Amino acid sequence: MAYGQHGSSAGGGLRKALSWVFYIVFVIGLVWLLQNFVVCPYTIPSGSMEDTIEVGDNVWSEKITYYTHEPQAGDIVTFEDPEIAGRTLIKRVIATGGQTVDLIDGTVYIDGVAQNEPYTEGKPSEPLKTAANVSISYPYTIPEGYLWVMGDNRTDSADSRYFGPIDSKTVTGRAVAIYWPLNHIGVL
Repeated sequence: MAYGQHGSSAGGGLRKALSWVFYIVFVIGLVWLLQNFVVCPYTIPSGSMEDTIEVGDNVWSEKITYYTHEPQAGDIVTFEDPEIAGRTLIKRVIATGGQTVDLIDGTVYIDGVAQNEPYTEGKPSEPLKTAANVSISYPYTIPEGYLWVMGDNRTDSADSRYFGPIDSKTVTGRAVAIYWPLNHIGVL
């Protein structure tokens, strides 16, 4: 009888261990699926989006919207850095393919219309010295399939004024909310 009880106990322990292994693999797989196809956390590394999003804020970047729709002007997007592989940036979409961007006296013009941009808090939108392989002269027409993105902190942002328009295929998500720190929680 003692032998039967021992065998039964060992089988139960193995079953319990296997169920834990299954549970851990399931949770890891679920997290991987969520981060790759639904929503991904992103920590803000710079002040380029201040005061909308602060350095160190953690945001949720959702991926579902752009499976069926193209990014629109005003969306805050995460995208692959056009200069440094493996790095993600976050900026606001200012214009989309076919539109013309101009920067005149610190104001952004889209298709000849001055933009009301309260999120810049009055910081001027001036042209920047461009990256070595980029040539931008204003007015600039964005090619189809590309986006013109700019940081809300216009005086401290390397954005499309520097690296040119981004391919919309490099967009990894739409920033929807700040979830940390607690005193910054809010919808974007």
